[in-house]
Amino acid sequence: MGEKGLFLQKIRSMQIAILANDDQKQAWVAAFGEGDWLWCGSVRALAASTADVYVDMSYHKDPERDAVLMQRSGALILVNEVVDSVPFARFNGWNGFLKRAVWEIAGLSEEQRAICDRFFETIGKQYRVVPDVPGMIGARVVACIINEAYITAGDGISSKEDIDIAMKLGTGYPYGPFEWAESIGKEQVFRLMKRLATEDSRYTVAPLLINECVKIQG
Repeated sequence: MGEKGLFLQKIRSMQIAILANDDQKQAWVAAFGEGDWLWCGSVRALAASTADVYVDMSYHKDPERDAVLMQRSGALILVNEVVDSVPFARFNGWNGFLKRAVWEIAGLSEEQRAICDRFFETIGKQYRVVPDVPGMIGARVVACIINEAYITAGDGISSKEDIDIAMKLGTGYPYGPFEWAESIGKEQVFRLMKRLATEDSRYTVAPLLINECVKIQG
């Protein structure tokens, strides 16, 4: 049996229910293939399904949504929530992060470790339990790089294009900070930096990033 056949066999032996919008579904399939995923159209459909693991890619912090998901209390529920601590295990579903070899998981209980191990074996990834803090580790680092780049561009020191080129050539990063911002979504970066700034003024959001996000929201 080939590698693809073994992968599909693993998926079939573990039912994984996923709630995602069209873009998130496309990103999931790009990372893990078509597979035998149980796609759900709403949070209620997700909670009503019978699965080993429940993945909410479209999660947003909301008491009503949490109450629906809590119907599966005791099961492994993984939610795409980068900024806030929530009643579930959370991961970073920002664009590009699903393909990383090692995922960061925050808020995972000891009781859920065994099923989490099986899940990551199934999708062919590894994971590390990280502190349950805003941004975890990877998103916090990337957001700060992007924010500093916005400060630099806003001060007129260099253009966005030149900053992207310099970062890629100088550090070997796959993307420049502004390319990262466009891929992830500026609003996502803004939300995380705004949250971090409530704890430490070092994370003050770049005025240029604020202005661009206000224009998007407006």
